[in-house]
Amino acid sequence: MTFISKTPHADVVLIGGGIMSATLGAFLKQLEPDWTISLFERLDQPGLESSDPWNNAGTGHAALCELNYSPAAKDGSVNPAKALLINEQFQLSRQFWSHLVDNNLIGSPKGFINTVPHMSFVIGEDHTRFLKSRYEALKPHTLFRSMEYSEDHAQIAKWAPLIVKGRDPKQRIAATRAAEGTDVDFGALTRELTTYLGNNGVEVNYGHDVTGISRASDGGWDLSLKYPKSGEHGKIHAKFVFVGAGGGALHLLQASGIPESKGYGGFPVSGQFFRCTDEAIAAQHSAKVYGQASVGAPPMSVPHLDTRYVNGKRSLLFGPYAGFSTNFLKNGSYLDLPLSIRPGNIIPMLAVAKDNMDLTAYLVKEVVKKHDQKVEALREYYPEAKGGDWELITAGQRVQIIKKDPQKGGILQFGTEVIAGRDGSIGALLGASPGASTAVPIMIELLQKTFPKNFKGWQSKLKDMMPGYGVKLDENPDLAAELERATAKSLQLESVSASR
Repeated sequence: MTFISKTPHADVVLIGGGIMSATLGAFLKQLEPDWTISLFERLDQPGLESSDPWNNAGTGHAALCELNYSPAAKDGSVNPAKALLINEQFQLSRQFWSHLVDNNLIGSPKGFINTVPHMSFVIGEDHTRFLKSRYEALKPHTLFRSMEYSEDHAQIAKWAPLIVKGRDPKQRIAATRAAEGTDVDFGALTRELTTYLGNNGVEVNYGHDVTGISRASDGGWDLSLKYPKSGEHGKIHAKFVFVGAGGGALHLLQASGIPESKGYGGFPVSGQFFRCTDEAIAAQHSAKVYGQASVGAPPMSVPHLDTRYVNGKRSLLFGPYAGFSTNFLKNGSYLDLPLSIRPGNIIPMLAVAKDNMDLTAYLVKEVVKKHDQKVEALREYYPEAKGGDWELITAGQRVQIIKKDPQKGGILQFGTEVIAGRDGSIGALLGASPGASTAVPIMIELLQKTFPKNFKGWQSKLKDMMPGYGVKLDENPDLAAELERATAKSLQLESVSASR
């Protein structure tokens, strides 16, 4: 028996049921409601891999607390440019989500986003000096005007009691706080978006593997499908394909054979978190507290003690504890890494291996850490933490980008990158953080690259959905305050614009 898709031909096929495909599908349904769209997800529900709330930190990444987005230069100065860019990008995400809520296209925002202040917290003279420099570099900017700074134990304890209680009162500490920070359940948001798609004509297929992709004679793409539960197979033809399969995207992009995919490789990094579901403990902490990464650690390994809201319940999360596994997906195969090696990417991959021995050593050290050692790391942020209150959970798999570099041969890139075929018939997303938080601007970039002829005509619709689109809010304080109030109201968040 052969599996036959309900739609043998589609204008658009979305591979992967995570936040990226769901966001792109929502955009296309708004921009081109008559286009036929099919989505294929290998698991039984959407958002179970990287978008799942327990597979990521849930931070609405706006660079309010993430120190790696504004590192110090050799002279100690801090350049705010990247932090400003990421904050601007997150504002677009907020505006798009608000549009969907205001038009009753998705359900209550309380199911996926909540106000949780964002804090940076450091220990010691050097780190305190850096944090103050960072604060002074960001504070004058419109998007960071609400940020507060303190080195006073009593003040920091008011913001986040657990990180101060039991700490040596003579220890030099410093913190910044931005009250407008958010916690986002990207799994819940993904499910809201895919429900919207399914209710509006998109064929949503779960439990389906896309096992192959090849160029069709008409310039489109033929995709091979498998339904593992029954062993059935089938095909679907698409004019445009988005490969949004997270860690699984690299293999499919390589299979497409497009020249733009040449030279890319992937470096998988796994991780674990401590989770505390004790309501009495969780009630004492309302913040996402980010610190400094260890020497040699990847940026995604920055330690943080977070308030989380998942399925309406408040809990705490600490981590991540980085590790290494050769699979590209949490539910993937240990052969993912070796099978991704190609003649075109072996030199960049070897160059990255040679230049990142400190990262490899760090990951090995993390893998062999015992439970007691992990609890000690937690106590740097929560001095009175008891190991028995915390359970260790496995986080989602992250695949960092390896790409060609004319000077080094290859570089390891921490971030995301949009890959698009020259003819615009295929697009893909590789990489990780800030990822989900900036899904909206990332998908706008993909639309611009893959639909250049349509994109000009979409400008007014995009502006209607996101009034801040095409505007630097940091340079327009009145508009920034207006949109902050509007999106806070739509998303049922605490507004801080009045204090700005």
